[in-house]
This record gives sequence, structure tokens and C-alpha cells, in this order.
Amino acid sequence: MYRFVLTRQWVCLTLIALALIPAMIKLGFWQFHRHEHRVAQNELIAKNLYAKPEPVTGLTSPGHTVPRDDYWRAVTATGTYDPAHEVVVRMRTSNNDKVGFQVVTPLVLDDGRAVLVNRGWVAGGDDPRAYPPVPAAPAGEVTVTGRLKADETSGDSGIKDRKGLPDRQVMLIDSEQQAAAQGRPVLGGYLELTAPLPPGGSPEAVAEPDHDSIGPHMAYAVQWWLFAAAVPVGWVVLVRREKRDREEAAAKAVPLEPASA
Repeated sequence: MYRFVLTRQWVCLTLIALALIPAMIKLGFWQFHRHEHRVAQNELIAKNLYAKPEPVTGLTSPGHTVPRDDYWRAVTATGTYDPAHEVVVRMRTSNNDKVGFQVVTPLVLDDGRAVLVNRGWVAGGDDPRAYPPVPAAPAGEVTVTGRLKADETSGDSGIKDRKGLPDRQVMLIDSEQQAAAQGRPVLGGYLELTAPLPPGGSPEAVAEPDHDSIGPHMAYAVQWWLFAAAVPVGWVVLVRREKRDREEAAAKAVPLEPASA
């Protein structure tokens, strides 16, 4: 009755179904793990953003790689801005997705070391290779508060560190690169300035990272698992339909007996 499932067509269909089930289950767990990662990251961001600010020198030092557990950590630093070694980071977007530059100014600490401060976003001028108009950093000694971030790399950001850029323009925020340019020790990582914010709103402060939304990954995981469950159900439905169609075709093929005289 079900001998047709041994035909080439049905064997191929069955093999495809058997391959789809584990693949869909695996895709579901992949999305589930992405959901777990997003939830853990949101918890880390919230914990570090709202923790009591600590001196930046207690969390990083020259050549130090900021660990993930310290990303977005609220830190403070006291020193004097060095506008002579200020740089702008190309191809960065504002909070409204406009393309421009981020302004990174070294803050020289009392011990002679410096920490890079990302003061925020500014628009570019008419010439994309010219240094953009940047509001001056505050003069004299200042105490700033910011979010600690790790040095940017091409691998993490996907941004290629191009060479031959115009003077004082960079693609990535890199403390070791800036230490070589400035000729002094620079603390690993950098600060995203949160206070004090400049009057007039320029440079535009980098927005706080999103730590409320969890994304659609859990919904995608459930969808993949439902698809995996639907495959065997669909296979059974197709088999039963094929059986019924074959029975109906066989019944129509039986010749009618002639009526008796």
C-alpha cells in the first residue's frame, strides 16, 4: 500500500526532509544563543552605565586592553585638553544617521600620561579631505566623566584602517597609534564623554548604548523550531495524500462489468 515511498522521487523527498529537521533545529539554537548574548550584554551595559564612576587610571593603563566586563564603565578623569594632538575619526554617523566625524582630544593627566576623550560628532565641511570645523575643547584643568571603551580594531568594527589620510584624520580610535603620534604614554582604550557636555550641543555627544531591546532572536528561534516540527507532519500529509490519489486512480482504472441480459 505504501510501496511508493521506495521510489526515487519519494526517497529523495524523505532524505531532504531528514536533512532539514536537524538543520532547522540547529538554526533555532543559534538564534537562541544570540538572544542569550543580547540579554547578557544588556545586563552588562546597564550595570556599568549606572555604577558609581571610578577614576579611569584604576581601570586602564598604557598598553592595557580593556576587557569586555569593563565596556561602558562610568569613569572620571582630571587633566588638561591637548588640542594640538586632537584628531577626527572619519565616516562616523550622528544620532540622526548623518555622516561626519567624531572628535577625539587627548586629556593630559597630572602625571603626564594622557587619555583619549571622544568628545562627540561634528558635521564635515564642503571638502571631505579638509579638517572639519570643530568647537574648541575647554581650556584649563577639567574633570570629565565618560564611558570606558576598548581600542577599536578592524576585526571588531569592520572598518578598514586606511593609510594616506589627510593630516589629523584617522579611521579608528587606537590608543597605541595615538601614543606614537603624541610621543607620550596614553591609557589603553578611550572615553565617550558624558559630562560636562559642551554648550550649544556641538560636538554632539555619542548616544548611550541601547540596553532595553532584546531584538527578534527569540522569535526567530521559535520559528525555526516550529518549521522543524512541521517537516515530519508535512511529510505524513503528503504520503497520505499520495496514497489516496493512487487508490482513486486505481479505482477508476478497473473496467465496469457488462450488465446481464
